[in-house]
Amino acid sequence: MKTIQDLIAEHAIFRDIEPSRHALIAGCGRNRPFVNGEMLMKEGDDANEFFVIRKGKVLLSIHVPGRGDLAVETLDAGEIVGLSWLFPPYKVQFDARAIGTVRTIAFDGACLRGKCDRDPVMGYALMKRFAQVMTSRLQATRLRMLDVYASAP
Repeated sequence: MKTIQDLIAEHAIFRDIEPSRHALIAGCGRNRPFVNGEMLMKEGDDANEFFVIRKGKVLLSIHVPGRGDLAVETLDAGEIVGLSWLFPPYKVQFDARAIGTVRTIAFDGACLRGKCDRDPVMGYALMKRFAQVMTSRLQATRLRMLDVYASAP
């Protein structure tokens, strides 16, 4: 059976970080399963955790007053759920709901932020990787918006 440290070493966001730091990161993580429909996080809550999806899918959505919940993106195995743990005021920006059975590694954001503060080299390496995730998601959102507005009359 693989340990959290083994799983971290295999994941793209952590893989190229110096292996001696994998144990530090793993110390903030734990396996966490979710059942169909279960919330991983809710918009507006404190952003205390983030998740690496090991198996399954997670739907990101936002609540639009008068219209209900609006799907923003579906994330698959290997992707990260939750980026707000990195930035004050540490508030969740989207609802995240399990689609089917989902297996994750849940990371304690405060734990990892503290370790990054004490090890700025590791902190900078993680910040660069999470910034790439954010940039990719912003670009995908931009393309979806262009598609929506291009099809408007």
